[in-house]
Amino acid sequence: MNQYSISDVLSLKGKVAVVTGAASGIGLGTARRLAEAGAAVALLDIKGPEGEAAAKEIRDAGGKAEFFLCDVSSAEACRTAVAGVVERFGRIDILFNNAGIMRRRTILELEEDEWDRVISVTLKGVYLMSKYVVPVMRAQGGGCIINTGSGWGLKGGPRAAAYCAAKGGVVLLTRAMAIDFGKDNIRVNCVCPGDVDTPMLRDEARQLGVDEAEFLASSADRPIKRLGTPLDIADAVLYLASDMSRWVSGAVLLVDGGGMA
Repeated sequence: MNQYSISDVLSLKGKVAVVTGAASGIGLGTARRLAEAGAAVALLDIKGPEGEAAAKEIRDAGGKAEFFLCDVSSAEACRTAVAGVVERFGRIDILFNNAGIMRRRTILELEEDEWDRVISVTLKGVYLMSKYVVPVMRAQGGGCIINTGSGWGLKGGPRAAAYCAAKGGVVLLTRAMAIDFGKDNIRVNCVCPGDVDTPMLRDEARQLGVDEAEFLASSADRPIKRLGTPLDIADAVLYLASDMSRWVSGAVLLVDGGGMA
């Protein structure tokens, strides 16, 4: 007889999850999914009204959720948000480091402040949030961290130099953290989405000055002939957050419809 039932290993009942970049896109889809699985969810974002509305939506659907305003590129903001989550919910079992921004520029086109902002939000934000959450997890006996990488963190992409650099950093930071904190019963993994239909993807068309419909159609040109959805990524995060992946750490899970096959 199996030691763990399916309902047990996929349930997040009694757990507390923190999701950054939670006001829209992958973050919002994942916050909803983790709440459906039973977790109390702390939604972090710089978009206050959107974040508040997302938390209310989850509560209205019967879940537990609270919004915390947080710029993940700020150490003080991350420290304050983590303290607020612990004060509200008492613990943190799951951290989904998802916040990130894209600038479609080559290194010749990028301004220094654009480079700094992409790296600060997309890579430094993972470091800062983890820095303040790991001691909480360590004190309570463990937890899991999932970082959002990208297919472009595993291979290069055109006119996305800062983003590729940041996401490549996220992938190896994930592996380094898995080594450092495995002894504390903290698992650290990375999910690498392909093109997902989110506001950020649609904004790329605007940055590149191309037709949005044509851009989305070209982004869907992969073995599984469609764009990803936030739910596609949310289900991968649920796997990595749940006890179904209890012996998985330092892994990089590519979820891209076969785009890199």
